Amino acid sequence: MSLRILVAEHLPLVRRGLVASLDVEADLEVVAEVGTGAGIVPAALEHDPHAAVVDLDLPDLGGLAAAALLREQAPRCRVLILSAQPNPGQVRRAFEAHAAGFMSLDVAPEVLAEGLRAVGGGRRAVDSELALAALESVANPLTPRERDVLRVAAGGARSTEIADELFLSVGTVRNHLSRIMCKTGARNRIDAVRIASDSGWL
Repeated sequence: MSLRILVAEHLPLVRRGLVASLDVEADLEVVAEVGTGAGIVPAALEHDPHAAVVDLDLPDLGGLAAAALLREQAPRCRVLILSAQPNPGQVRRAFEAHAAGFMSLDVAPEVLAEGLRAVGGGRRAVDSELALAALESVANPLTPRERDVLRVAAGGARSTEIADELFLSVGTVRNHLSRIMCKTGARNRIDAVRIASDSGWL
């Protein structure tokens, strides 16, 4: 029996390439393809795939959010996340969202096919170096409130805007930002956001 696959990728050229590379595998059948995160669950419910290849950076609903939704609404469909710029933080967040696999977008087609066979067969599939880096990455040093402050700051908000959104005083926001930069070793807010994101702390 063929392994039924859903492909979710927002770039048409990349999506068609993924579909074409999977369709040449005798035991894999692409039963649906979508270009947005919002289209994943309806397509999974309609076509009942065994596994989904999901782009991490889908518009309107990211790959991790889509993986979590699939877990709730179509639990038979296991998810393999693809990332154009993978890092250990993404791997950790993917497995926290109940993805079964994680690979770089530049893997060879046969590696992706093997990954899907593993995922469809109830196993996990992740690049060994990425998995090791994720395991070795430092535990999150930020408090929940510091993470809240940094998430709002990541959108370019000033201290006063962060304070308004989180119902804090400006002084408290500045104290949080100071501690965040000490804990992450960042030079500024932008650097702190990058470090925290890459490490999977946001």
